[in-house]
Amino acid sequence: MAAAAIIINRTRVRDLPRFRRQCCLAARAAGWEPTFAETTPGDHGLGAARDALAAGAGLVVAAGGDGTVRACAQALAGTGVPLVIVPRGTANLAARALGIPVRPDAALAAGFGGRDHPIDLAEADGMLFAAMAGIGLDAAVVSSTPDLLKRHLGWLAYAAGGVTRLAGRRRVFSLRLDGGPRLTRLARSVVVGNVGLLPGGFALLPDARLDDGLLDVGILAPAGPAGWGRVARRVLTSSRHDDQNLERYRARRIEIEADAELPREVDGEVITPGRSLTVTLRPAALLVRVPIR
Repeated sequence: MAAAAIIINRTRVRDLPRFRRQCCLAARAAGWEPTFAETTPGDHGLGAARDALAAGAGLVVAAGGDGTVRACAQALAGTGVPLVIVPRGTANLAARALGIPVRPDAALAAGFGGRDHPIDLAEADGMLFAAMAGIGLDAAVVSSTPDLLKRHLGWLAYAAGGVTRLAGRRRVFSLRLDGGPRLTRLARSVVVGNVGLLPGGFALLPDARLDDGLLDVGILAPAGPAGWGRVARRVLTSSRHDDQNLERYRARRIEIEADAELPREVDGEVITPGRSLTVTLRPAALLVRVPIR
C-alpha cells in the first residue's frame, strides 16, 4: 500500500485514539497505509509534512485548523502530492471554501475517496498560505484572541475580540496593485484573500475563489459606528457594493505600506509586526482532495 501521512494538531482533536481509528479505517478502505505525526508549538506541520514527503508519502492529511493547513500546504506546494483537509480549527476558511465536510468521518471519506483539484496559494513574507493575510485591525484581533476562548466559543471568540477594537484609530495605507499607481487610503485594515470568507462563513470578499488565478483585496476604512454598521450589512448580505467604508480590488501582486508598525497575520497565524506586507499569487500551486459532486 502507498503511504498516507496524517498530521494531527492534537489540541484540536478531543478523542485522539478514536480519531486515529477513523483515519486507519478510511485510509485502508481506500488502499492507503496510514502513518501519523503530530504538530508541536514549534512546528505547525511544515516539518512533519516535509518529513512525510522525504519518506515517500503519496498523500498528506492535515487534521487541524487553518494554521495546520497552511503549514502542510507550504510543504506540498509544487510537489503534485495531494492534501486532504480534516477541518478541526476555529475558522476552517479553506475547508469551507472547498466544501469539505465538517464531520471528521465525512471529511476523511471525501479525502480518501474524492478528486484532486488544483488551487492557488499566495505568498507573504516567505510564507505560503491558502486563505487570507492582513495588516492592521484583523491581525490585532487574531493576536488578542486567546486559544482557550477560541476552543470554547469557536469563531465567536474573534467576533467578541473585534467588537472591543472597533473604536481604534485609522492609519494611512499605501497600496500598489500589480505594479500600478499607488492608492492611498485612511483605513483600519487591509486584507488579501485567496478565500473571501471571515470566521463564521461571512463573505468579506464575495468574488474570491481558490482557483481563479487572482487575489482579492479588501480595504476596511469605517470611521465610526455608522461606518462599521454599513460594513457589517455588506458582509452579512455578501454585497458587492463598495464605498469609502469598504473597497475591494483584485490583483496578482499586492504591495501594502502603512504609516506605522502594525500587527500582521497569515491564515490566522500572527507574524512579526511591520509597516509593510507584500502578497504574491502562486497559481495552481497545490492539489487538494475535494468531494466528488
